[in-house]
Amino acid sequence: MRRADRLFQIIQVLRRSRQPVTASQLAVELEVSQRSIYRDIADLIGQRVPIRGEAGIGYLLDRDFDMPPLMLTPDELEAAVLGAQWVAGRGDAVLARAARDLIAKIASAVPARLRPFISEPSIGVPKSRVMAADGLDITRTRSWIGSGRKIRIRYKDEQSRETERTIWPTIIGYAETVRLLAAWCELRQGFRHFRTDRIVSAEFLPEPSGCRPGELRARWQRFMESERGIGPP
Repeated sequence: MRRADRLFQIIQVLRRSRQPVTASQLAVELEVSQRSIYRDIADLIGQRVPIRGEAGIGYLLDRDFDMPPLMLTPDELEAAVLGAQWVAGRGDAVLARAARDLIAKIASAVPARLRPFISEPSIGVPKSRVMAADGLDITRTRSWIGSGRKIRIRYKDEQSRETERTIWPTIIGYAETVRLLAAWCELRQGFRHFRTDRIVSAEFLPEPSGCRPGELRARWQRFMESERGIGPP
């Protein structure tokens, strides 16, 4: 993580917390040393970021810390918060943290008159059930999808039979308690949907997929439309 990005992330962590955050907690979340956190905090204070506290006790960000207001309607705010709440409860660890940061960022950025639509929304996401453990790194898989690279997996079907596949990962979907990875399967020469909890092992290959990510996703969408019988009259 670049230092400039880390300074911004420290602000995000403090913004979403109502209790003092210790240097130790910041160091664990940002995966750096406490000494680096102390230097970063000192630099932020030197740049007039209103951080209060001290080493050994914790740090708080002044709630009046100013950011440009977001020009969002109440409906848009509730839609954004609802989506972020869903991701916070069901996404992988990196996406879940990003969703919580997003809610905190929106709450800090919007005018005061709109904040009740965030703190007291009229809709909510039901508490998520425990997701089955993934057999591969979902965060890295998202990166491979974006860069259009292949993954070699060992996959176990309903009868516990294992096969080895080289796939072109396309999109990650979410069911109630499992994640699904849609991908072009070189073995079957077609799109398949793999339950991530049935993936026994995964090797992230440097080899590029056979087409660009946008084209691959468009092909998958056409495949799904044909499976559902959706098409021109």
